Amino acid sequence: MPNIGGRPAMVAVDDIVRAGRELGMRRLSVKAVAVRLGVTATALYRHVDGRWGLERLVGESILAELRLRDDPRHGLERHLLSFALQMRAFMLEHPGLAGYLQLLFPRGDGGQRLLNIEVDALVRRGYEPGAAIVLSGAVASMTIAMTASEENSAAAEETDGDGLDRERQAVRDRLSRDDRLAGPSAALPQVPRPEYVRLLVTASIRGLIESCPPGRPVAEMVADLAATGEGL
Repeated sequence: MPNIGGRPAMVAVDDIVRAGRELGMRRLSVKAVAVRLGVTATALYRHVDGRWGLERLVGESILAELRLRDDPRHGLERHLLSFALQMRAFMLEHPGLAGYLQLLFPRGDGGQRLLNIEVDALVRRGYEPGAAIVLSGAVASMTIAMTASEENSAAAEETDGDGLDRERQAVRDRLSRDDRLAGPSAALPQVPRPEYVRLLVTASIRGLIESCPPGRPVAEMVADLAATGEGL
């Protein structure tokens, strides 16, 4: 979109979304999109409210493509695990999306649609809407945080893989010299990252379901959990 006849180059919302998605959420910025489109940042501000608006525009465009599958044969625990793993897989396919979701969710139509879908799935399994929002939000928040951590590790691997390997070896060496930790840590099973995530998410979901089973009022659950932590 060249500047013709001295007039400012024109840009549309669809152009901004396209350029933003080409850059990806990790490299997304008003300046980067403007450079890619050959316009000034001012031209973008006519359509987006700064960085926050740009992130929301592009992030929600990506989220609109996520289609959550709900197998009616799945019980509560298996359904929530499937929900978490589907979210994780989609975020890993779109680097930077986890960071977008981690800051605030839902931020737009795409996130709101996903929340409604999951709340409906939990209501079908016996939950009241309020409790369904709490439970789905807890599972989503945990999954987003874990995926963001995975992305950070992957980014470190890309930028300085040798340095990261040295740090990992340093940790192993430190543990091997610890009289108390050396034996137990060496005997631990080596679990691949995807399987480790699955195990940790499953254990967390079981705890959430125990604290918030179908039919239990949210206020009662919160009071019970708060009482457990009193004085700490």
